[in-house]
Amino acid sequence: MKKLFLVTCCLLLTFCGQTQVIKIGVAGPMTGDQAKMGMDIYQGVVLAAEEWNTRGGALGKKIVVVQVDDRHDPKEAVSIANKLVSDKVVGVVGHLNSNCSISASQIYHEFGIVQITPSSTNPRLTEQGYNTVFRVCGRDDQQGSVGARFVVDVLKKKRIAVLHDKTTYGQGLADEFVRNVAQDKSTEVVAYEGILQGDNDFTAVLTKTKQQRPEAVYFGGVYPEAGLLAKQMRQLGLNVPFISGDAVFDKKFIEIGGEATEGSYLSFSPSFEDQPSAKRFLDGYKSKFGEPGPYSVYAYDAANIILHGVANAATTDGAKVAEAIHSLAYEGAMGKIEFDQRGDVLVAPYIFWTVKDGEFKPVQ
Repeated sequence: MKKLFLVTCCLLLTFCGQTQVIKIGVAGPMTGDQAKMGMDIYQGVVLAAEEWNTRGGALGKKIVVVQVDDRHDPKEAVSIANKLVSDKVVGVVGHLNSNCSISASQIYHEFGIVQITPSSTNPRLTEQGYNTVFRVCGRDDQQGSVGARFVVDVLKKKRIAVLHDKTTYGQGLADEFVRNVAQDKSTEVVAYEGILQGDNDFTAVLTKTKQQRPEAVYFGGVYPEAGLLAKQMRQLGLNVPFISGDAVFDKKFIEIGGEATEGSYLSFSPSFEDQPSAKRFLDGYKSKFGEPGPYSVYAYDAANIILHGVANAATTDGAKVAEAIHSLAYEGAMGKIEFDQRGDVLVAPYIFWTVKDGEFKPVQ
């Protein structure tokens, strides 16, 4: 009887302890070749949670961050989504990759858990009809259009080779670029080839591409492969502009590709470094973690939006939190963020950046 009493007390203490916290999941590639961006996202969420905790938490409860590693594998993303459900998280900031976000979103939606991705740009994510799914970044149909106009109207290129990494994000972005380029009848896509994530020798596909005499190469993919592609293009004498999207906008791209990345062009959002709204984020992040990565601020704002949704709804019920977020006009580090019915941001500007002297500089 005494033993039963002790077990009951332990269970009650455990239950009471759980009810005194609000758990926020953060999901992305925390190990492997894309771990840099995964950790950028995690650290942005940690900073937001710590700021809330210094103010007393949300609904009087401490914010706890639950970190999970999807290894940029959609099957693993489903597995860890179920883990986060078991951990009773209120919301999830993630995933980094579109294929992971789309696969996991079905689990989150089924269990009424809000998901805000800081970086997944494939349009399909928010077109599933899930009212619990949001993104604080733009979409590939926007980015692909901006990319096409830049290459055709600004760089004045007529013969373009398109490469992609065969992922939901990479091929999706490449396809949107091709679709928009096709609107200019004087421009031709002279090559369309896929590579595999994780490979490190692209000599064969680049040799084949070079034979088509392209004036530019556009790549849909992530920085590990992009850096190698830029380097191997130059080694083969394919000395044309290398152009890509947001998942390449990381200093790791420059580290991997070295001097071969000079003159590359990448689409990403405008700099927030000089925005007054970003000062608190920048000061807090730099003092704790050092220089923020491209998606650190996106994750920071995403976590804050979830917690404001909880506070405004005065509950951790997922449906009510999602409803509160849909009606939220959040003034964040990146400025004002509002969502449409699908969960997309109302404003998602893209500009082009170039690599100059080993640094990213906005194209004027």
